Amino acid sequence: MMQDHITKEQGGLLLRLARETIAAKLGKKLEEKGVIADPALQAECGTFVTLKIGGQLRGCIGNLEPVGSIVEGIRRNALNAAFHDYRFPELTAEELAQVHIDISILTQPQSLAYRDGGDLIARLRPGIDGVILRLGRCGATFLPQVWEQLPRAEEFLGHLCRKAGLADTAWKDSHPEVETYQVQCFEEGQ
Repeated sequence: MMQDHITKEQGGLLLRLARETIAAKLGKKLEEKGVIADPALQAECGTFVTLKIGGQLRGCIGNLEPVGSIVEGIRRNALNAAFHDYRFPELTAEELAQVHIDISILTQPQSLAYRDGGDLIARLRPGIDGVILRLGRCGATFLPQVWEQLPRAEEFLGHLCRKAGLADTAWKDSHPEVETYQVQCFEEGQ
């Protein structure tokens, strides 16, 4: 799945970096022990940071393509998820203690060739593939973790179309461009 595996220990460092980056923005002390020096974390990959409170989404921002190192992506996306996700108000210091963070390190997206809606469903791997859907100027992605909430491919694709600003059935009616990617995911408490 992932070419360069990030260890559980490295994932823990990245989770701590995400939390401490948000805490520093809220006026708390930042300690970046060991993260900067680790060569594996200097690789360039797409990253996402997801924040949840009580199991409910509180912010999720990322980049599908590499924009700097994994460390830079986690820092930037942690701040953006906490303070710049247009769906939510800025995270407060009081909320930080309740926030559960997970991070995703992405593989390079690959184009998925398919004949029609049925073939698209047959080619997707629920729980494994993150999906990027584009049609004209509209586009959106769901990380593989979204399959947990939307396990049926038809429902997953319908919600993804809606997120992109398209009709729920655009995935089968309009033959959008589809790319897939996989992630290595780390979450606090695991």
